[in-house]
Amino acid sequence: MTLIYGINSVSEALKARRVSRLVHERGAGPRVDALVARAHDLRIAVEVVDRRALDKIARGGVHQGVAADVQVLPAYTIEEIVAEAQGPPLIVVLDGIEDPQNVGAILRSAEAAGADGIVRQARHAAPLDGAAAKASAGAVHHLRIATVVNISRALEELKALNVWTIGLAAEADEAYDAADYTLPTALVFGAEGTGLRRLVRETCDRLVSIPMVGAVSSLNVSVSAGIALFEAVRQRRAAGGEAGPGPEPAA
Repeated sequence: MTLIYGINSVSEALKARRVSRLVHERGAGPRVDALVARAHDLRIAVEVVDRRALDKIARGGVHQGVAADVQVLPAYTIEEIVAEAQGPPLIVVLDGIEDPQNVGAILRSAEAAGADGIVRQARHAAPLDGAAAKASAGAVHHLRIATVVNISRALEELKALNVWTIGLAAEADEAYDAADYTLPTALVFGAEGTGLRRLVRETCDRLVSIPMVGAVSSLNVSVSAGIALFEAVRQRRAAGGEAGPGPEPAA
């Protein structure tokens, strides 16, 4: 089981029928009461605890009076994510992003943009429970997620499946909105500060950047992800959902 907390995160987990036990603080408010009622409707075990006990359960996280044990997220392969895409795949690849707030915010944007899946590394990655699940506002429960050993090899697999791999890199000369996102696309984002790792950067089909015109030289990675994802949404809506042929299969 995995622990999550926060009203939105628990609410979405209930919608996805993934909750096995709900724990709440008595008198936490009407929004928590609604979650408790829904849990009872679904015949899910419900436990009432005091604030101190809930703080301990949530390991000090901002729980908003409710937490839950949920089933471990289903594991997908890259091939399954691509095969199950509705239209040209739009996939987000996370290269060593360890901050749970950033990961959660990226998942939230990805789900809102209709991304078909997430690819993340098993090591050097934020866990998808607790703070990340809360920051995603429950989006983590609605996304297909593939956890891989090596991001560079994952990019090669995506390329073999005719998915263009586009890395966001501050040093890239090409602007992010010059790329054609109506094609099958995997957007690759690196960690705060260090960005994409060298081999990952070299494996991408192309690199793009978000032009900066103010005094600040870079954006938070979750903000960059939101900008790039919704540029893809804009292009696909403008094209009426029609996309051209993907890249040639890798040799």
